[in-house]
Amino acid sequence: MITLNPMQKQSGPQRGPRGRGRRQPAPPTTSREELRAWFAGSLPDDWFSDPVEVIFDRDEIVVTGSLVMPKLADGDDGALAAETRIAAFREDTRDHRISIAQRAEQQFERSVSWAVRCGDEHRSFTRASVPVMTRLHLEDRQLLDTLIDAGVARSRSEAMAWCVRLVAENEARWIDELRAAMTDLEAARTKGPESHRDA
Repeated sequence: MITLNPMQKQSGPQRGPRGRGRRQPAPPTTSREELRAWFAGSLPDDWFSDPVEVIFDRDEIVVTGSLVMPKLADGDDGALAAETRIAAFREDTRDHRISIAQRAEQQFERSVSWAVRCGDEHRSFTRASVPVMTRLHLEDRQLLDTLIDAGVARSRSEAMAWCVRLVAENEARWIDELRAAMTDLEAARTKGPESHRDA
C-alpha cells in the first residue's frame, strides 16, 4: 500500500463491505470555463495582467496569474526584479487570497492553490498534497526501491511522485491526446438520446 503523503493519517473506518475501501463522495461537477469565470469575478482587476489560468481535479484547484514585469534600466537583474515582485505580491495579497480561496472551497468543495508568473519566473505557493492509495506488485515495489537506493527519492511515496512527474514530462503529447479524446467523448454523450429525454 503506497501513499503520496505518508504523514497524513487517515481517520474513520477505511474498509467497506468485503474489505473494499469506501470511496469519498465526488465534489460538485464543474468546468474550467466556470472556474475561470468565477475567479475573474472574484479577483481584483489590478492583480494580474491577463486572465488567470485554471487547472483542477477532484481535489484541488490551481489558479495561476501573470504579473506585470517591472520596468528595468539597462543592465538591471531581471530575474531578481521578477522574484522581488512575486514575493511582494504574495505578502501584500495574502489575506485577500485566503478569503477568496475559502469562498471557492465552499463553492466547489476543492482546496485552492495559487501560482504566479512574472517574466521568465514562475512560483507556486502552498500546494495540496493529496494521498493516493494503490497496490503494487513486487516488481513495481523493487523499481521504487531502486530509485530510493540511487538517491532519486527518499521514500516509496516520493519515488511514486517522481514516476508520475516523469510520465507527465515525457508523455505530455500523448496525455494531451487522451484528454482531448475524453473531452470529445463527453461532448458526444451530451448529444445522445438521454440529453433529449425530457425535451
